[in-house]
Amino acid sequence: MNRLAPSRDRLRIAIQKSGRLGTPARELLERLGLRFQESRDCLFCHGETAPIDLLLVRDDDIPGLIADGVCDLGVVGRNVLLEQAGERSAVRLPPAFREVRALGFGACRLSLAVPEEQEWQGIEQLAGRRIATSYPALLRAWMADNAIQAEVVVLSGSVEIAPRLGQADAICDLVSSGATLAANRLKAVGDILGSEAVLAGPAAPFDDARAELADMLLRRIDGVLRIRDSKLLLFQASRESLPGLLPLLPDAEPPTICAIDGGDTLALQSLCHGAVTWQRLEELKRAGACGLMVLPVERMLA
Repeated sequence: MNRLAPSRDRLRIAIQKSGRLGTPARELLERLGLRFQESRDCLFCHGETAPIDLLLVRDDDIPGLIADGVCDLGVVGRNVLLEQAGERSAVRLPPAFREVRALGFGACRLSLAVPEEQEWQGIEQLAGRRIATSYPALLRAWMADNAIQAEVVVLSGSVEIAPRLGQADAICDLVSSGATLAANRLKAVGDILGSEAVLAGPAAPFDDARAELADMLLRRIDGVLRIRDSKLLLFQASRESLPGLLPLLPDAEPPTICAIDGGDTLALQSLCHGAVTWQRLEELKRAGACGLMVLPVERMLA
């Protein structure tokens, strides 16, 4: 149960003060139209454009702050959120937070890796071995699902060097580019979790003014995510060319179609969610489109 759960009329969001998720999280909030006035200690930011405030903290602290009611929402890696959920489950604590939205940045994976020189024939090789990790709850859950019995060596950092130091036979750690694994002469042999930045929230819904604020925030996030790679395509075409043009827009919203001066020439506009390349424009032109224009989409609210 939350230790701090007073009724509030302002929403608090926690993000990383520093780290790979901090800057893109701030950029996302700016795209949502949120502006903040930072305090002198740069830990609390008062919302200027909406009753939404910002806490700048360590990412590992965000799930606990949500559980304690100190903040209402947080931007955190899925790996951190699920690891701490597993820790709570292991000591029979009830769920206190959940993933609300995947945010599409900070992608990485929690992977198993072994020394490069080791021939890999399957996860059965891990039986009876030592696996070093900073994510013991996630690793143990994966081992249980795959009937693997191995020793989990818990390290708070420098997991990649554990095999070279004789601490472990394999590792389970976050991987993005794979450069750190290569530098430590390791190779990834399997993934146990795909991770990215997510918006986390409490397990129970809000029952005060924060509910409406959270709904507004989610609507704006959905709008931003929806148009991230979207473009507005405008063109003209004859009515008879429509059957050949519409199949060339498989990733587009149903187009808005208007007759020009009541004739057979039509003006069309459609929101495309994929890349609108030169090749694609040329295909549309060959199918009968003319006056093709591609415009950026700045904001969208469904």
